[in-house]
Amino acid sequence: MTQQPLPSWEPPINGTDAEQLVAAIDRQRATLRWKADDLDEAGLSHRIGFSELSLGGLLNHLAFIEDLTSTHSLDGTELPEHWGDPRDPEQWDRIFAPTETPAQIYARYDDAVTRARTRIGEAIAAGGLDQPVNLEDPDRGTANLRRLLLDLLEEYGRHTGHSDLLRESVDGRTGEDPPDEWTTPWE
Repeated sequence: MTQQPLPSWEPPINGTDAEQLVAAIDRQRATLRWKADDLDEAGLSHRIGFSELSLGGLLNHLAFIEDLTSTHSLDGTELPEHWGDPRDPEQWDRIFAPTETPAQIYARYDDAVTRARTRIGEAIAAGGLDQPVNLEDPDRGTANLRRLLLDLLEEYGRHTGHSDLLRESVDGRTGEDPPDEWTTPWE
């Protein structure tokens, strides 16, 4: 009996800590992207009740988080210029309420994920999960790459849950994972 290959976002059943952690993040990335996939401007900007969250806003926010995690937080590298100064409160409004077209929002997210996957992969190869990163707490010391990636996984877990509710309210799409035949744009 021939076994079907697993989808690319399915974590290995048996792998190293780094393989398991990166795969868990990739699964969250794929699920969030699938939840937001194929929507027009109305679908990406749809909100529930009084909430300011939208799928387009989540994609844009997570593109920012991917870039922040894989640049400044990882090794002190400057954020891509298009993000401006994240300390500016007006910048946060723009991050959660993008005005770009759906194609531009999808491309920004997909490009950020592609960059982050590359930079994080290179960092793991160069120094493993225990290497220090550019995150410091004056009372607790410097974080390591493992902590940085766990924070990224937590951020995705929170927002993937939001995306479940938002997408279901747009057109009824539900499900834990993308269908096996669906592929991520960054593969």
